[in-house]
Amino acid sequence: MNDNKKGPYFFLLSVFLFSIMELLVKFLSNDYPTGQIVFARGLAGLIPIFLIMPKSNFINNLKTKKIKLHLLRVLTGSFALISIFFGIKYLPLADAISITFAAPIFATIFSIFFLNEIVGKKRWLAILIGFAGILIILKPGTNMFSFYSVFPIFFCIGFAMSAILVKILSKTEENYLIALYYTIGLTILSLFLSPTTWLIPNYIDLIVFIMIGITGSFGNILITEAYRNSDVSLVTPIKYLNLIFAILFGYLIFNEIPNILTILGSILITISSIIIFSRERKLKRSLIINKEL
Repeated sequence: MNDNKKGPYFFLLSVFLFSIMELLVKFLSNDYPTGQIVFARGLAGLIPIFLIMPKSNFINNLKTKKIKLHLLRVLTGSFALISIFFGIKYLPLADAISITFAAPIFATIFSIFFLNEIVGKKRWLAILIGFAGILIILKPGTNMFSFYSVFPIFFCIGFAMSAILVKILSKTEENYLIALYYTIGLTILSLFLSPTTWLIPNYIDLIVFIMIGITGSFGNILITEAYRNSDVSLVTPIKYLNLIFAILFGYLIFNEIPNILTILGSILITISSIIIFSRERKLKRSLIINKEL
């Protein structure tokens, strides 16, 4: 199998792993503090990273001259992950995940200020369509609006800033090193999220905690491999299966039925993202869309 054919399989598996992780986060959220779940995502997430790291010259492989950029990436990436975990806890799964697909919209906006990129009329149109989709899902000014809907928006903002930093770091840093510093930083930051309220899990829940870290970390690794082995335009459409999984899991496991506004808003956000990715492909630029969970 050539490299271009491997990419979609890597991406499909990563989407499935992210969907499983989101399901497991939702499963534990009613019984455990979000900070404890974030800690598990970080600590157990180190396992896949250590598996892919070069074993020779281990200490030298940890060195970096970009520590300030890594720190900023840790802060923005952690802000994004903590925000979406809160969103998954308090919102229907489909609502929370559908809003996260607006992340490329924010990444496009931030690229203007941080990467000096020029955004044309078509991508500005895509941005407006995307924001219309967000407003439809949020339903502001109605009794259907939930304050917790702001958390997926926070995810998009944190993700977009993190994506810009990863784009800069990836020019000089190995992927495993970027992931390692992020995951260690995430684990440390989670210790400040009300650790006195954390609970001792039973054996079943302990396994779930570990699986959250492993699925999230492996998901990010597989996305990187998918982009390395295939064109972005080929694998990107697969990511929208994440929303299908969210709807199915929400309905089958948590008895959540998405309303028509959520579906309509999701369609607009999807159209917006497709326009953005299409323009990036024509301009022969890469837009980082790792979910960073």
